[in-house]
Amino acid sequence: MPTLTRRRCAFAASLLLWAGAFAQPLPTPSPAPPEPGLTLEALPRPATPPPERGTVVPAQVERWRQEAQAFEFGEGVERDAVKAAQSYCRAARYGDAQAQYSLAWMLTNARGIERDEAQAAHLFAAAAEQGLTQAVAMAQRLGTPRGDPPPCLRPPDEDPPLLAQDKPAPPRVLLPPGGGRPAPFPGGLLLPPPPPPAGAPPQIVRFVELVAPQYQLQPHVVLALIKQESNFDPLAVSPKNAQGLMQLIPDTARRFNVRNVMDPAQNLRGGMAYLRWLLATFEGDLTLALAAYNAGEGAVERYRGVPPYAETRLYVRRIIAAINGQRSHPFDPQVAPPSELITLLKARLRALN
Repeated sequence: MPTLTRRRCAFAASLLLWAGAFAQPLPTPSPAPPEPGLTLEALPRPATPPPERGTVVPAQVERWRQEAQAFEFGEGVERDAVKAAQSYCRAARYGDAQAQYSLAWMLTNARGIERDEAQAAHLFAAAAEQGLTQAVAMAQRLGTPRGDPPPCLRPPDEDPPLLAQDKPAPPRVLLPPGGGRPAPFPGGLLLPPPPPPAGAPPQIVRFVELVAPQYQLQPHVVLALIKQESNFDPLAVSPKNAQGLMQLIPDTARRFNVRNVMDPAQNLRGGMAYLRWLLATFEGDLTLALAAYNAGEGAVERYRGVPPYAETRLYVRRIIAAINGQRSHPFDPQVAPPSELITLLKARLRALN
């Protein structure tokens, strides 16, 4: 056999051997262990922040929101979804609508924290009720919130207790004319009513002082409310169509038989009738009655206290400060039955005592 032919045969044989080796069945590899990873159920659930100490001002609330945004997006700090959620929660409790929306978005999309659409529905609703446009569509998509509001929307623990009775002013003494032994000031009286608000027209002050007692209302409380509502402008109209001195919306005007809401006398009488009804409903608790006047009694019932709206919280605080810290008011139980919230609060007080 020629040399070239022998070489070709040897080469062909080697190819066959090589191909046969690869034709053998390969061993079945053992399955690789699953890689560790986070499931939606395994995402952390931030704890509710502890109560704040001291008075919380709007600037502090804004700082919490900005801090939360930094942690959420890693702006100048390392990303930390849990810290972001806790800071959003702090701001949300004090009525920051953007913080309420942002926390709800994190909960809806499981952005580093556990998904909780039930809680998100409450947060979107609160932000939408404050007029935050982007929250309205989300609130509609998630539907009516179910159950009690989450901790991030409940009144802060450091808020003054509801149903608290006003404490008497510290005892004072009267110095008799011409000297002599001081005599004690009569009784443990509250601080005297404040004078009419600055800029209050005398004719409105006289009307309120004359008519408010007919509605079992203290004139200084009514005047402080008018100051906050309209600053004594009888032609004031709000973006929500609240009108006149006491800013009555059309439904409230009809409810209390106000035919011409822009007539100052009718407007004042309708507003005083509404305030009297609220005081009976909340058994004289001015904090709840004022919050309901601003945000509606339904919101006060739903949130178990002052709603988490920045405007309402500031509104209540300003009026209470203007009336020297007074937090209760006489009421007529025949005007309206107590709300379910009052029954709940009384039960809690009994349990504590």
